[in-house]
Amino acid sequence: MTPPSDHAGAVLTIDLDAIASNYRQLDERLGKTACAAVVKADGYGLGIAPVARALAEAGCASFFVATIEEGIELRAILPEAEIAVLNGAPAEAVDEVARHGLIPVLNGPDQIEAWRAYIERAGASLAILHCDTGMARLGLTQSELEALCAAGAEGIPFRCVMSHLACADDPAHPLNGEQLALFQDARARLGRRFGPSPASLANSSGIFLGPAYHFDLARPGVALYGVNPTPGQPNPMAEAVQLQGKIIGLREIDRAMTVGYGATHRVTRGSRIATVAVGYADGFLRSLSNRAYGYIGTVRVKMVGRVSMDLTTFDVSALPPEDVRPGTMVTLIGRKHPIDALAAEAGTTGYEILTSLGRRYERRYVGD
Repeated sequence: MTPPSDHAGAVLTIDLDAIASNYRQLDERLGKTACAAVVKADGYGLGIAPVARALAEAGCASFFVATIEEGIELRAILPEAEIAVLNGAPAEAVDEVARHGLIPVLNGPDQIEAWRAYIERAGASLAILHCDTGMARLGLTQSELEALCAAGAEGIPFRCVMSHLACADDPAHPLNGEQLALFQDARARLGRRFGPSPASLANSSGIFLGPAYHFDLARPGVALYGVNPTPGQPNPMAEAVQLQGKIIGLREIDRAMTVGYGATHRVTRGSRIATVAVGYADGFLRSLSNRAYGYIGTVRVKMVGRVSMDLTTFDVSALPPEDVRPGTMVTLIGRKHPIDALAAEAGTTGYEILTSLGRRYERRYVGD
């Protein structure tokens, strides 16, 4: 790999071929079910433009974002794509949503009424109807669904009916089956009232729950970027991210002393501490303090002391001095230490690690 530029404190490498390969693998697993891609939060922190283009070239035609602003940005990148906005469209934004050819996910009676009013003025335009089956965030409640079926939603052509799984990453969780049953019931009631429409339930982990959860359209997100959608089992997805931090200082310890803020780690005489130019301002979470590991070549090194805003410290005493010097790169995310391992050390999920990756990294896109 090309060395980082002289001024780069860390390098984030994003493998677009791996992202495309992950999409194709999921698409193949789904069989006749269409496979969309969730690219919200700037493509899960990896850059919506290169990520979306790579996915489109891999065959993806339908994309989901969270906000209207993300949808407008993506429309400029992919003029012909189908783009749905998960947060929906309030009344004051429906014209802008329609102007950019976005499909709103209608999450409640107010959004349904606003979209119906737009259609009455401007003509039919697709929307997605969201039914809540167990998340208690967005989507029609059971009583709202009943009221909709009683009152009607004439004039709104539904692209599909959707819901969202809460515990798909735990195949044994009883809520999976409960949500599936509720979704099937909601779909049947809507079908009797408005006629049949496609359905969408499975997220990344939901795809691995089996065909009963696939319906007509799946919406993988984090699995596309290499996070394991089957926790506790080998990761079926290709690693798409590598993060390396540069050592900018070495300290030979000639007496017992503490390291970093709060004096949370003590080292003994004869230790060597490497300071790496990555901190919590870069998304290297403070909860990793005294818990994270990195790799120098094939040797695992432990992070010691607290993560500070711009710097992190590692004990490199086990390596020969000639293998560790200013400019040496420490792999913080990579094949030997994937996103899920770093997330476990931080006590969080791969979602947070990905979307926290900072803007100060020298970003490199490979593949595609």
